[in-house]
Amino acid sequence: MEKEPLFGIVAGEKSGDVLGAGLIAALKDIYPNARFVGIGGADMEAQGCESLADIDRLSVMGFVEPLGRLPELFAIKKRLREYFLEHRPMAFIGVDAPDFNLRLAAELKPAGIQTVQYVSPSVWAYREGRINKIKKAIDLMLALFPFETDIYVEHQVPVHCVGHPLADDIGFKDNKQADRQQFGLGKDDSVVALMPGSRAGEIKRLGSVFLEAAVAALDEYPQIKFIIPFSSEASKFRIEALLRELGIFPGEQFRLVDDSHLAISAADYIVLASGTATLEAMLLKRPMVVGYKVASLTYALASRLLKIPYVALPNLLARKLLVPEYLQNDLNSAVICTEIIRHMSGEDDHSAMLEEFETIHRSIRLDASRQAATAIKGMIEAVG
Repeated sequence: MEKEPLFGIVAGEKSGDVLGAGLIAALKDIYPNARFVGIGGADMEAQGCESLADIDRLSVMGFVEPLGRLPELFAIKKRLREYFLEHRPMAFIGVDAPDFNLRLAAELKPAGIQTVQYVSPSVWAYREGRINKIKKAIDLMLALFPFETDIYVEHQVPVHCVGHPLADDIGFKDNKQADRQQFGLGKDDSVVALMPGSRAGEIKRLGSVFLEAAVAALDEYPQIKFIIPFSSEASKFRIEALLRELGIFPGEQFRLVDDSHLAISAADYIVLASGTATLEAMLLKRPMVVGYKVASLTYALASRLLKIPYVALPNLLARKLLVPEYLQNDLNSAVICTEIIRHMSGEDDHSAMLEEFETIHRSIRLDASRQAATAIKGMIEAVG
């Protein structure tokens, strides 16, 4: 009887969980009896992935923030390494979380296990020297965006641009009015979504800035309705605490909602943290302003290493400043309030920007999960 194929797969946070689930589904089309073991969230587990640790334990970011968690992260990596060396998967697939997954891959590849990184680390943005370590750690890089492949081609690292699954999932029809009905919002309401992120640190650093800007904008445009999506009960609790500090209580003017996709779709304008949500807002064709802050020491280190002029994905994909972004010390409630008021006043003509959004959307709508699975199959078959 033919042995069922085994894949090792590790994701480190919610966005990786979504990508991993799509990839597992596509790989099951090719390998119907395959097993998937590693670390995944609810979406990957729904596809049959067996998790050896809680995905939330890997959800750390920055240069400084993970330091306090190193012993736990090392223990998780050791557990995974020992499992994979014993059970010998056809391939190990790291889904994003490069600082963790590439280290694990570097310990598996010398043992003859083929290794894949799904989502390129930002070697094109900073720490370019990592490319040599990446080359030693992986057999295949699966990049989401076309601009990411150049550095791998240059260094002869096998790479395949698969596009982004969000671009596949989001169509070109605007469902704003239908999605507004789910929140009890009217057709002519002026709606702004506030999205300070899902991590505790993001909400702490960005939440007050966004909320203070919203309150200030109401002085000039009291008809604005703000919707604030939350990703978990913990993030809801943190946002509610910030609202109370400002003397705001959820209701008609400020509504907490549990679906970020619907919130973006229902809104006219988005105020959000840098990250995957900026891609989603672009694909849904919503104008936005992007803000981000990290721990001071993390920023001091990162700012010396960054080689790119922008951080928001729409700007990186356009290779120009397509949407306004404010980082670290440049981010405050006054500049965000000004951007909201510019939108409300009609001062900004978004038509050209929205056309570029659509062009970019089409360029990365490539059936990502199927392409990724096919590339992995090709890698496996190439070595027999």
